[in-house]
Amino acid sequence: MKIKQLQILVLICCQAAVADLLTDLGSNVIINCDLDENEVYWILLKTADPPTVILRSFSTQTKSPFYPNKTFRKKYSVQFKHRLVINNVTADELGVYYCMNTETLPKLSNSTRIYFTESVQLTECHNQTQWQIIIMISCLMNGLLLILLIIFAARKAERLEKSVYNADLQTKVTYRLSRCKTIASTISAPR
Repeated sequence: MKIKQLQILVLICCQAAVADLLTDLGSNVIINCDLDENEVYWILLKTADPPTVILRSFSTQTKSPFYPNKTFRKKYSVQFKHRLVINNVTADELGVYYCMNTETLPKLSNSTRIYFTESVQLTECHNQTQWQIIIMISCLMNGLLLILLIIFAARKAERLEKSVYNADLQTKVTYRLSRCKTIASTISAPR
């Protein structure tokens, strides 16, 4: 079966029942295939990625599973009746697992979604960290705004003080000039 056809089929058939499997980081997980077939594909569907064929399993114990990607041999294996074994589960194995027959008219099993018990705690921790960052940024912005307001008010007060000082100085100079003119006019007036 071509990979593109497989991807389209899995995406269309995603409406099948999904069972959640809660596990711990580093544990081994076994997923049952509810299809009674001679050969099945095990498929992993991650949210952002296209479906990935993990292995092809055969009902006879004499035939080893076929792995399209050799790195999957260390991570995945098969037990009796096409049960998928995932060794030492990490974040890379999180997703939805299906088994599918290899015939022309494919059938998909019910799916199993793997997630960690820590993922809930990590999500809560992540949310708490996000709130802490938002609060810190808000405090910094408010502090910056307060500093700018103080600088603005200080400059405004300084300008006001200068204008009052200049007005007062101008009044004093005008008063003194008028006094000087008065004195000068009294001195220069004929007696």
